[in-house]
Amino acid sequence: MTEFPWVSVSGFGARITSTRKNLIIQKRKTDEIYPLDSIKHLLIVGGHFLSSATVNQLIRQGSCISFFEPDGTPVGTIRPFGKKNPFPLRELQQEIPRQRNSIIIAQASMRSRIFSIEKTEELSNAHLLYEGELEILQKSHDEVAYLIKLEEIWRLHRLASDMYYEIMARNLPAELGFRRRTLRPQMDPVNAMLSFGYALLFGTCSVAVTGAGLDPDVGFLHEGDGSLVHDLIEPLKAGMVDPIVFHIAKESLKPADFEISQERCLLSDDLMQVMIKSFYSGINTENVNNQVLCMKASLEKTEEFRVQY
Repeated sequence: MTEFPWVSVSGFGARITSTRKNLIIQKRKTDEIYPLDSIKHLLIVGGHFLSSATVNQLIRQGSCISFFEPDGTPVGTIRPFGKKNPFPLRELQQEIPRQRNSIIIAQASMRSRIFSIEKTEELSNAHLLYEGELEILQKSHDEVAYLIKLEEIWRLHRLASDMYYEIMARNLPAELGFRRRTLRPQMDPVNAMLSFGYALLFGTCSVAVTGAGLDPDVGFLHEGDGSLVHDLIEPLKAGMVDPIVFHIAKESLKPADFEISQERCLLSDDLMQVMIKSFYSGINTENVNNQVLCMKASLEKTEEFRVQY
């Protein structure tokens, strides 16, 4: 029997029911059927119809049910009575040396962004890099492997990240006001779109992290709330989110798509809908899930942690 670490239902309007042996997820055009005793965690993202009988059956056979907002923000979890540990792998996350995984994540993030710059130059037939910049990025990538302190790893990672956004900004219309990545509140449409895309990627990864039994707040390169999720999505941003945002900014963004006030930049509803459709195909859920499973397997010492972007 195939065992499913987690089964997720996203969007709106699905009917989640069950028979004595199977879980049935009825969507508009398809039905998905899973053996009940193979499901460890059911993840419900958005608004759906869930029968109380199905809840009872899953809980009785030891499964957990977690609920999320449409953007992936966790809401809560139903667990079998007596099952008190929501994150069974938390101790392993805390025990593993942070330095090793921090280096892997930082280097993968740098490689993905160098690749993105080179690909953009090729597709745009433009020279974005100033003299010596590529060498600095590559040297930063190589030096990370020899660093000992987490602060030093983070510093080089931040340097490469800042350089990446400044380089990519050269390929966008200057009137958009995007020069570098900034923290909220966003004052230009490109930063606002990036934040929206990263939030969707964060939500997608949060669902998988919860399903895998990992503690989202115990990270390696990052610290604090959602730090593990931030770690896992960092190398994925340049491939899953940035190309969509930069393409819209360069090719189709109109003044009517955003409004800049004294407090922040507001994106129009029409632009948000266009972005959601684009991110739906651009954010590869399977790759995100596989990255989470690889982290889980590395903690359980069944394989080495690696990053695929």
